[in-house]
Amino acid sequence: MSVTEQYPTTSRKPAPTPHRSLHSVSVAAPAEVVHGIVADVTRWPEFFAPNVHVEHLARDERSERIRIWATANGEVKTWVSRRELDPEQLTVTFRQEVSTAPVASMGGKWVVTPVNATSSLLELYHDFTVIDDDPAGVAWVNSALDTNSAAELAGIKDVAEAAGRLDELMFSFDDTVHIEGDGADVFDFLNRADLWPERLPHVARLDLTEEIPGVQVMAMDTRTADGSTHTTESVRVVFGTDRIVYKQTTVPALMSAHTGRWTIVAAGTGVDVTSRHTVIIKPAAVEKVLGAGTSVADARAYVHKALSTNSTNTLRHAQAYAESRRG
Repeated sequence: MSVTEQYPTTSRKPAPTPHRSLHSVSVAAPAEVVHGIVADVTRWPEFFAPNVHVEHLARDERSERIRIWATANGEVKTWVSRRELDPEQLTVTFRQEVSTAPVASMGGKWVVTPVNATSSLLELYHDFTVIDDDPAGVAWVNSALDTNSAAELAGIKDVAEAAGRLDELMFSFDDTVHIEGDGADVFDFLNRADLWPERLPHVARLDLTEEIPGVQVMAMDTRTADGSTHTTESVRVVFGTDRIVYKQTTVPALMSAHTGRWTIVAAGTGVDVTSRHTVIIKPAAVEKVLGAGTSVADARAYVHKALSTNSTNTLRHAQAYAESRRG
């Protein structure tokens, strides 16, 4: 018997090849303002085009675990990351705990460097490996990083440089309807958005796909009170049977961002159902859409009325549906 037959060698896979990237942008805003935007992930879906939703799993002053849903190369991906925040050094480091194929591992760092009192340099570093060192996977990740990093850096730049106007441009509002019906029936009405053209008079068309359970990608044509039709595209994330959050990935001209959520809460013998919208107005589009001499305040009122009207109509139809089923 040979030595190798007596003591067989163990075949080990080589360590995956690490890859690195760097993306950067100059920002006409103080470094502390820029770092604050990077550090606050709760507002990323409004600020960054690729980000759909962020959930905190754990957090303290210096660290946090988050789950992110975001688009990458036209696909919706989700992962869990741990982030470490250092406001003194103006950095945020991150590492994915659970990645999505083709990514095997990914991490990196945001670094903000002051240039002077009113401007800064923002750098975004990534390191990653891909499953089986697949060259196609490496190309896919590099393409996604180039697209998403550019969008995120541009979003931070825009928000930081407009920080003085953010309170004017960004606003949220709720519409709530009490329904004397079962929450499960209300959830069914809201979750089955593919049936909305049959159920809602203001929805002219709706195409929905759900390749990942609980992640819905939809395109919708909505009729407004003046008879015009607006096309929007959205990604929705469904949580249990009492909450649906969404991000419009294609928004009407007056908005640069629109996110929302539906929540169902037990109340008395029925449920309170709330639609929340968060919007950022696009100031350059105001006069183009609403006419000469109109203001951001006019745009806020116009958007609020349009969205609230559609939300309330949806809630009233959900009410009729749920209450008729209980009755």
